[in-house]
Amino acid sequence: RMGLTTQTLITGIRMVGKLTLQLVSSSKSIIMNFKLIFTLFFFVFSTPCFAQKGTRIAYIDFNKIIEGVGDYKEANINLETKAKKWNNEIEIKKMELESMENQLNSEKMLLTSELINDRQDELQIYRDEILTLQNKYFGIDGEYINQKSKLIKPIQDRILSIVREIAIEKKFDFVFDRSSDLIMLYSQKNYDISELVLRKINNQEKIRNRKEEIERRKQRINKKS
Repeated sequence: RMGLTTQTLITGIRMVGKLTLQLVSSSKSIIMNFKLIFTLFFFVFSTPCFAQKGTRIAYIDFNKIIEGVGDYKEANINLETKAKKWNNEIEIKKMELESMENQLNSEKMLLTSELINDRQDELQIYRDEILTLQNKYFGIDGEYINQKSKLIKPIQDRILSIVREIAIEKKFDFVFDRSSDLIMLYSQKNYDISELVLRKINNQEKIRNRKEEIERRKQRINKKS
């Protein structure tokens, strides 16, 4: 436990402002945005307590938690398999483009200026097609980012909900993410609640899977009867 002065509180509020600006201005990383939201949420959640009493703190490692969630691991493997196929498709087209460019360069001496211009136009069209394909798969609004977002969002919500429950139950004033952009020079292991969060998530998964299995058995029994 440690006491916080008014100056410390002001510094903390300034930090929230900086985090808010980062959140609004950056959409490069889905997970990074969640980390900023997560830290900002718990800072705001606990701020009224800071000036009144000593502060109870804890932290999580979001990367460690999400990599340990069964639903995420399986779905992420499938997504990365798709991404590999998309990337291979793009690489094949790039190789084809390079071959077309080499062919044009080797034949230039035999072609008229008009034919050269026509071939160059064809090459530019093909380059544009490759760029369009890259944006379709890996652009800001591309398939990869959209599917990654849909994959991570429900898990983010579960983590946030569970951490909030733990924070209230354990009376933590401040829970933050050590894998975020906030620099953490030193931390004691007993402040890390990542394993507790992961355990609760996996327990929820087991309960859900058990319920689904019971439901499937009921349906099979009903079909036989």
